[in-house]
Amino acid sequence: MQRMAPAILAILVIAGCSRATPTSPEFVVPLVSTEAGIGAGQPTASTHLSGDHEIPPRDTLAQGQAIFKLSDDGLSMSYKLIASNIENVIQAHIHLGSATENGPIVVFLFGLVASGGGRHDGVLADGTFTAANFIGPLAGQPMSALLAQMSSGNTYVNVHTNDGVAPTNTGPGDFPGGEIRGQIKRK
Repeated sequence: MQRMAPAILAILVIAGCSRATPTSPEFVVPLVSTEAGIGAGQPTASTHLSGDHEIPPRDTLAQGQAIFKLSDDGLSMSYKLIASNIENVIQAHIHLGSATENGPIVVFLFGLVASGGGRHDGVLADGTFTAANFIGPLAGQPMSALLAQMSSGNTYVNVHTNDGVAPTNTGPGDFPGGEIRGQIKRK
């Protein structure tokens, strides 16, 4: 339970500072991996954590949270991506895909930066994107296309890591395919 304290604190601080209006939906993404905050075979430790995990699962203590808020005019989305107890983050994205599949990137949230960057705790990225930032299968489509995917539970955030030393996938801080992940769910 103590491993989740930074993420819980971040959620409480952000939740206390932000209020959604009916015309401005927010989306929240709990980013967890198989071993983050829960023991093998035990239920999720807190209701704010998602049961969705990396495919394949990663043995890591890293965790995170992503918050998205649609602008009043529906043309842009602001976001804050928080990641803690993680090393060597190289990039983070929104992907299309259900909780049981890996899918294509549709929006960059962070990076690409050089591998081997060391430990990170706290806000990894914040900013705003529009439909002009869409890539892959959403390139050229309006914001409503992403919103429809988010509302149907067909999007996730993935945070990728790499220590820069071959071979890859040797453990925490070295999962280029993704170390922590969470399905986007409407608040």
